[in-house]
Amino acid sequence: MSKKLDSKDVELFLLDNIDFFESRESLLSEMKFKDSSSSASSLLERQINKLRDEQKDLMNLLTSFIQTAQLNEDLFNKSKELTLSILEALDKNEVINTVQNDFKKSFNVNNCQLDFYSNSEIDDIEQKTGMSFHKGAIHCGSFSNEKMEFLFNDKKIESLAIAVLVNKSEIGLLKLGSYDRTRYLGDEDTTFIEYIRDILEKKFQSIDSLNA
Repeated sequence: MSKKLDSKDVELFLLDNIDFFESRESLLSEMKFKDSSSSASSLLERQINKLRDEQKDLMNLLTSFIQTAQLNEDLFNKSKELTLSILEALDKNEVINTVQNDFKKSFNVNNCQLDFYSNSEIDDIEQKTGMSFHKGAIHCGSFSNEKMEFLFNDKKIESLAIAVLVNKSEIGLLKLGSYDRTRYLGDEDTTFIEYIRDILEKKFQSIDSLNA
């Protein structure tokens, strides 16, 4: 007398032989599956839907990758143009005007200011804002309206990024302000701002050595 198979045995057998139905397609047409509005009515349908979902996920991933690459390429090209413009500037005022205009035009920054202060003036700014502006400091985020208005003299500023650079006896503040409160909440802009700050420090050192 043959042993009667239970459903568990069948399930285990199919798991061990996942290609079982490939040579027995006629069985599929005789099998019954539970109908439901949320599940496929056949193994073939389920497989097709799965492949479609996988294809959709891959296409979304590819689209996201292409968009990121395009954004990175755009940022690289704009950064290169700004760097070359800084290096070609003939004096300090031309550098300042180039940076302020380019950030507004090419990087959609609502307010860009590159200002220089004496040590005593920086001490005063630190006391009024509670922020530290030591060499190499970077500040990003949204601060109180009073602080941002004091730094930019612009009531519309909602978030900011500030890089500190040193030029001989002066301390420079590269201030980027946005009317979007979320613009500078993350750290994604920090590397770029540090890069521009380093370029500016080298350029100002070069100008000072020529004028010495």
